Amino acid sequence: MAQGPTINTIAERAGVSIASVSRVLNGLPTRQETVRKVMAAADELGYVRNAVARSLKSRRTHQVAFAMADVGNPAYLAMLREIQPVLKAAGYRLVLHSTDAVAADEIEVLHSLGERYVDGLIMSPLRVTEAHLETLSAARAPVVIIGSVPEGTRVDNVRADSRTGVKLAIDHLYGLGRRRIGMINGPLDTVPGASRGAAYREALEELGLPYDEDLVQIGDFYRAEGGRAVAALLERVPDVDALMCANDLIALGALDVLRAAGRRVPEDVAVVGMDDTDLAAASWPSLTSVSLGSAERGKAAAELLLDRLQNGDREPRLVTVPPRLSVRASTAGEQAARTARNVPPGADAGRDAAGKGDGA
Repeated sequence: MAQGPTINTIAERAGVSIASVSRVLNGLPTRQETVRKVMAAADELGYVRNAVARSLKSRRTHQVAFAMADVGNPAYLAMLREIQPVLKAAGYRLVLHSTDAVAADEIEVLHSLGERYVDGLIMSPLRVTEAHLETLSAARAPVVIIGSVPEGTRVDNVRADSRTGVKLAIDHLYGLGRRRIGMINGPLDTVPGASRGAAYREALEELGLPYDEDLVQIGDFYRAEGGRAVAALLERVPDVDALMCANDLIALGALDVLRAAGRRVPEDVAVVGMDDTDLAAASWPSLTSVSLGSAERGKAAAELLLDRLQNGDREPRLVTVPPRLSVRASTAGEQAARTARNVPPGADAGRDAAGKGDGA
């Protein structure tokens, strides 16, 4: 009977030492390139690892969790598409948690790290409470946060800069001659809701436009909620000529309501979203949107977590992803949108001005 593949044959196929193969298969810190070679050789040879025995010996599971507020939100799906291949190449499986932005669920995920069902966690919370911070400080496995945490929190952190992103959008609308620019936001007790609402007000002030509370409507980060919020704003302020929406799902709800009300986009009302998801380009009319680098944030978070898993203790790192504006038909009209590219007017300056970002 033919003998199955062994660490000797894997080492020969991968072109590395037997010791290196042993370190990889036992989940010990190893250079990422070596991990890739060994895992590829093991797959080619049909080597089946005994995960239970390995985890008992090394206290490694070769699993990583990703906890997000809403698995159906295309921004999180964009993160997931980048997180998965980075971790898979290093020999890790991905476990998903959709928390519905419930703080208790997120804190339970952090507590469960003590059970060692995963080796590390990537989390993107909409709210960061004192309970989050206390549990983070006592986490029994490495954690990377996608979003904003208070200054001094000792955790690897990947942030967006939605303040600069909102400014890019408002400047764009102002440049098109829009002066009654409304804001459709999510809950203000969330990180993105608070930062995007403040950025809207700041952007208006910089342009010399008055802040009008009647032009602001708070809803939630979902399409149906966005539509209801837009309907309420239109009833109160029928002469609004532009809408800054706090994410693409809200903006899609805005397009639904404007279409039903007989309001032309962009002739009567220009609409801008945030996140620049796949839905933005596929909507009708196509949606101008601010990209906050969801894919880039996902990839950066996965790389930070892998580095922490493989290299152990080091100072926490902060990565800030700059925004960019994608101009499409919902502001520029179909003809202009055909010639428009991803437009970063001020994006380079925004990168310098962004500093540590706002994480939203």
